[in-house]
Amino acid sequence: MNKGLVLEGGAMRGMFTCGVTDVLQENGINFDGIVGVSAGATFGCNYKSKQPGRAVRYNKRFCRDSHYGTFRSLIRSGDLYDAKFCYEDIPFKYDLFDIKTYRENPIKFFVVVSELETGKPLFHEIPNGDAADLKWMRASASLPLVSTPVEIEGKTYLDGGITSSIPLKKFMEMGYEKNIVILTRTRNYVKKSSPFAWLMKIVLRKNPEIVKAMSRRHIMYEEEKVFVFEQEAAGNCLVIAPETDVGISRTEHDPEELERVYQMGRETGLKNLERVKNFLS
Repeated sequence: MNKGLVLEGGAMRGMFTCGVTDVLQENGINFDGIVGVSAGATFGCNYKSKQPGRAVRYNKRFCRDSHYGTFRSLIRSGDLYDAKFCYEDIPFKYDLFDIKTYRENPIKFFVVVSELETGKPLFHEIPNGDAADLKWMRASASLPLVSTPVEIEGKTYLDGGITSSIPLKKFMEMGYEKNIVILTRTRNYVKKSSPFAWLMKIVLRKNPEIVKAMSRRHIMYEEEKVFVFEQEAAGNCLVIAPETDVGISRTEHDPEELERVYQMGRETGLKNLERVKNFLS
């Protein structure tokens, strides 16, 4: 049975995910495939490149930089998180992404993006970890209203979480039958409709399908969550989630808060380590 890892997004809630995945890496837990959504993609890629600790390290280092999650960046570049800084300067200059190891690692790594024209999710494998692949990661994490839609090969994309937040069902259909699912919300979290749906209708009026997808995002999230827990009850996946709300801003600028949530993830990862080993054995 192919073993998979499914990583939900959540911006800086992803520090929880990083804590869990670093523990799994450090203890030799292997997968055949990984699928990441939004922050699950941008942070989860470090599993394939075998760089535990990298995501929390560079986030703590740059969280107070003006290019990083600030309105100054949004006004200056069109993106709350400056695209050049995040997807060129950091991985290729300041905190090097190990492209060689990423490319040679046989784990398949997929990201989920949302296509503006159709309002549907697209699963895309990124095998090389180079600049072209990082553009797909950027698309997966491009939040509506605060990011410039990303154009790749003539099509335009936004954050994958708009159309598939916890993509277990599709991943199982792709042949990954035994999965670890890492959530950044508690098990009893209930997603509410977006208060900015009206603004989406104005800003993305030329793309009514993505506006429609955004308007029902909370419904999609609940449907996917129900499926995940049904599969867990059936023994097809194991869910790891924070026991309490991580209590962190999506654009957290305090390195101590990032470290706190990362340590929450590590503690949860260690607590579930034997369960993971038994489940995957």
